[in-house]
Amino acid sequence: MQKANRLLLAAVALLGTSAVFAQSSVTLYGRVNTTVERQKIGDDSRTVMQNNSSRIGFKGVEDLGGGLKAGFQLEAGFGSDDGSGPLNFSRQSEVNLSGGFGMLRLGNFTPESYFATADYVSMHNHDTGTSSDALYYDPVWTPLQRAAVPNKIAYRTPSLGGFTLEGAVSLHEQTTGGKNGYDLAANYNMGPLALGAGYSQIDSDKQLGLRAAYTIGQFTLGGYYQRNDEDLRGTRNNFRLAGMYAMGASELHLNFGRAAKWSNVADSSANQWTVGYNYNLSKRTKAYAFYTKVDNKAGAAYMTDAAGVDFSSFAVGVRHNF
Repeated sequence: MQKANRLLLAAVALLGTSAVFAQSSVTLYGRVNTTVERQKIGDDSRTVMQNNSSRIGFKGVEDLGGGLKAGFQLEAGFGSDDGSGPLNFSRQSEVNLSGGFGMLRLGNFTPESYFATADYVSMHNHDTGTSSDALYYDPVWTPLQRAAVPNKIAYRTPSLGGFTLEGAVSLHEQTTGGKNGYDLAANYNMGPLALGAGYSQIDSDKQLGLRAAYTIGQFTLGGYYQRNDEDLRGTRNNFRLAGMYAMGASELHLNFGRAAKWSNVADSSANQWTVGYNYNLSKRTKAYAFYTKVDNKAGAAYMTDAAGVDFSSFAVGVRHNF
């Protein structure tokens, strides 16, 4: 851990030299997001300080001329509640080339199918922490792991009248056995209307998601639908509806998600309710509170990893972006 921290400090020092900035534009960014929560898992209650996907990262771009640019992004997660690490770039580590042809990406990063669907409508705390979407499931990646998918090659089209498409393959890198993972995402933005779709597959396990969001005045309404199809558990339908009302510095949030039962798993359905309030102290800092509850049927284990056990949390916190 000490070695990793020394390397990070060396990288920060290097970023401050004129030699680096002479070659490219480099940005240090991050987020510290911490809550104090009263959680209940089954019949057991506890008061905890909770990290909500805090992170630190570096990104940069170099103009190569002729419309061609080279870029990179390195992102590490850390525990804002206890300062834990070690700092590594498991959240994101990519290099890319972009131009009029679009963008070619290589490395380790989160599937765009998730950003195009579930993440887009998780507005109250940006799909982090205990109030994150517990019901979304991707056979290649699950947001509960909070780690990116490695060994990826991706291509993103340029924007075509508000429409973009990205496809990716994640290499299994095994001499025998193993399967590549595939990911496809589409986004279309036209004024207040935003549409998205995401598809991913590994072997015969796959998921398809469709998303829509619309802003009218101070209201934003959104939702997505997901269909899973797997060899072991069978098929499943999942949806989430979300709404936000903005009034000055205040935001009111309400969302509801339901995962129907897996066709091969008895009593495996679940619901999740979340209500939240955000107060934006500035463009980068907010104070907030939320209550979330996951109701698991006897064969479901969302959020708790224990079949039939429910989860709930009341939280107050502060998030700061830099």
